[in-house]
Amino acid sequence: MLGILPVLLCLFVTARCSTTVPSPNDFGSDLTLLFQNDLDWPLASQHNGTILVSKPTTNVQAVAACKQLNEVLLPTEGIHFSSDINSLMSYLAFRNGSPQQKFWVASRQTHLCSAISLKGGIQSVGCDSLLPAFCSQSAPFRPNTNIDPNPNFHVQVQSKKLSVLGTRDALTFRFVGIPYADPFERFTYSKLFSSTASINALNYGSPCTQIGLGSEECLFLNIYTPFIPANGAKSKDLRPVMFWIHGGAFLNGEGSDGTQDGGNLASRGDVVVVTINYRLSTLGFLALNDGVTNGNFGIADQITALQWVQEHIADFGGDPSQVTIFGGSAGAASVRAILATKLAFGLFHGAIAQSNLGGYGFASTYSKYFTIDESFTSFGVPLIDSVGCGNSTDVLSCLRNVPAMTLVGAPTVPSFIVVDGKFLTTNQLEVNGVGPAAHVPVMFGWMRDDGADFVGSLPTANSTLMTSLLGAGFPFNITEVVVGAPNLFPLPTGSDPLLDLYNLTSRVGTDGECIDQATLIAAAKHKVFPKIYAYQFDRSYDGFEPNGPAICQPPVAPGFPNGNPSLPYFRCHGGEIFFMFGSLGQDSAPFRDPNDLIMSQVAVDMWSSFARTFNPTPSPAFLTARGYINTTEALRVAGQWDPVTPESTKPLRFLDIPLSLSSFLEEEQCALLAIPFNFYG
Repeated sequence: MLGILPVLLCLFVTARCSTTVPSPNDFGSDLTLLFQNDLDWPLASQHNGTILVSKPTTNVQAVAACKQLNEVLLPTEGIHFSSDINSLMSYLAFRNGSPQQKFWVASRQTHLCSAISLKGGIQSVGCDSLLPAFCSQSAPFRPNTNIDPNPNFHVQVQSKKLSVLGTRDALTFRFVGIPYADPFERFTYSKLFSSTASINALNYGSPCTQIGLGSEECLFLNIYTPFIPANGAKSKDLRPVMFWIHGGAFLNGEGSDGTQDGGNLASRGDVVVVTINYRLSTLGFLALNDGVTNGNFGIADQITALQWVQEHIADFGGDPSQVTIFGGSAGAASVRAILATKLAFGLFHGAIAQSNLGGYGFASTYSKYFTIDESFTSFGVPLIDSVGCGNSTDVLSCLRNVPAMTLVGAPTVPSFIVVDGKFLTTNQLEVNGVGPAAHVPVMFGWMRDDGADFVGSLPTANSTLMTSLLGAGFPFNITEVVVGAPNLFPLPTGSDPLLDLYNLTSRVGTDGECIDQATLIAAAKHKVFPKIYAYQFDRSYDGFEPNGPAICQPPVAPGFPNGNPSLPYFRCHGGEIFFMFGSLGQDSAPFRDPNDLIMSQVAVDMWSSFARTFNPTPSPAFLTARGYINTTEALRVAGQWDPVTPESTKPLRFLDIPLSLSSFLEEEQCALLAIPFNFYG
C-alpha cells in the first residue's frame, strides 16, 4: 500500500504544536491579515501590514490579544502608513458598511489609549472602550520560498478531525503540505483524507513522481488565506476560493511552484487560494484493457482535492459555495474535463481555462479524449513492454512492483485523459446542450502566440514552408491547405527568413486554439454556461520556452536591460502566469517596464473579480474602496468587457496595457483549418 503518510504529526514536532500556538478559537475572534498590496515588490518592505482582531475588547485585552500573536498594537509610523491604513479601513467599511468604526492602535502617549477610524483619523479614546484591534504584522516577506519555521508567526486551525499548524508571512496565512487523500494503492482512485490528525503544514509536500524528482506520496494541497474565522462554516464573512490546477503536459509540475505562489493573489484579491498536486504521467493516467485500471487517476485526485475543499475550507476562511477552479495548459485541460464530469458537479461554481490546447497532434488530446482501448494500444502496450511486464500473467501486479521513476521515465508514457466511464463518459466537453456540462460561469483564454511553443525547433537553412509545417507535426492535408492559401496565411517579410517561417508556423499552431473560440461560441448559442468570457493575453513574461528565451522574451534595448516589451517578441504559452498570480517584480522576475506592474495589478484584479462575482471586471465601488487606481484607470479607458453571447460583436478582451476589445479572431483561417466557429454546432 502506498500513501501520503507519514504526515508530520504535532506529537513529533515538540513545542511548536503546543497550546501556546494562537488560534482564532483561543480568543473568540476572527483574524484578518491586511496588506495594501500594490504588487510593487521592490518597494514592498516600505508598506506595513496589520492583523485585525475583530472581537471588540478593552485596550488591555487588545494588547493581550496582539501579544498572543507575538505582536503589539499597530504602530502608526511609516512611509505609507496614512495612505495604506486609510485604504484598508475604506475596504473594511465597504465590506461591512461601518465607516465610523474605530480600531485600537498603538498609543502615542503612555497614559492615553489611541484608536483610529476612517473618518476621524487617530484619536484618544477611553481605555475601557470596546473596539476591534489592529495588531502589528512583523512576519517577513518570503516570495517564492518555502515556509519560515519561526514559531513566532505560527497559527493553528481546527477543522473537524484535523488540527493544522500553519504560519503567516507579510501577505497571508499559509498552510502548506496538507494531505487531502487517504493512503492509496498504485493505479487506484484516491479517496478523501479521513483520519484524525494533527498536521504540520509548514513545509510543502513532495511533488508527484516525474522525471528526476517527486514521490508517490504526493497528494498534498496548499492554502493561502487572508482570513481565518473563529466560527468556520458559521462565519458570514467567508472569502471566495480559487482552486489552482497546475500545468505541465500531465508529465510534470507541482502546486508549490514559486511562480504560482498564491500569496499575492490572495492578499490583493481578498480570496483564498488553494494549489494542489495530482498524480502525473504513467502513475496518473495509465489505462489498461483489464476492465479495472481505467486511467484518469490524476483527474480523480483533483476531484478528491475539491471534496477536501468542500469539507474543510470554511475553517480556513474560504466559502465552499463559491469555488472557482482555474488552471493553465494541462491545468486548463483539467478544468475542461472537470466541467464535463458529473461527479464533480456542485464541488465548484466557476471555471477559468488558461491556454487549453487543441487542433493537431498531442494538443488535440486536451480537448478530445482517447478511449481506453486507444490509450492502451498507443501507450499502454509500449509502456508494459519497455518496463519488462509484457510477458507477465498479471500485468497490473507487475506494474505495481516497477520502480516509480522507471514508469515515468519510459520511452512512451500514457499521459492523456481517457473516457473512463466513471469520471468522463463523453470524449469531449459537450457544448451543444446535449452532454454533461456543469452549468457554471466560465472564462476561457489563450496567449497571443500560444502555438510558438509547439511547432518544433527553429527552421534551418534548407527549410521551406512545407517542411516547416510538416516538421511541426501538422497533418499533410492541413499543410497543403496552408501552403495553398497565401492570402489567408501570408509569409511574413522580416529581415530573418527563417524566423519568418517560424512565425507563420507558430500562427498555424496558435490557430489550433480555434477550438476554444468554437467552444465558447457553441456554449453561448446553446446556453450551456450562464456567463461566458473570453480573453487573449497580449503581454507575456517568460512562459514555456522549448526553443530558448530568445523566442519568448523581448529584446534588450537601451534603457530596457530586461527586454523592451514594446518590441516584437512571441507571447508564449504560459506567459500570463506571472501576471495573474502577481509574482512579478521579485529577484528572478524583474519588471521590464512600468506596464508590467500595471498589467500584473489589472490581471490579479480581474481574476479575483471573477472569483467574487463571476464577472472579470471589478466594480468601480470595489476598486475605489481598495484604492486600486491603476486598474480603475485601465478599465476606464478600455470600456466594458461583455460576456460572449450570440449577439456580442466584441467579446474578446485583449490583455495588455492599454486593454482593448475585439471580435473573435481568424474566422476564415479557422474554417480553412477545419475548426470553424460552428465546429460544435
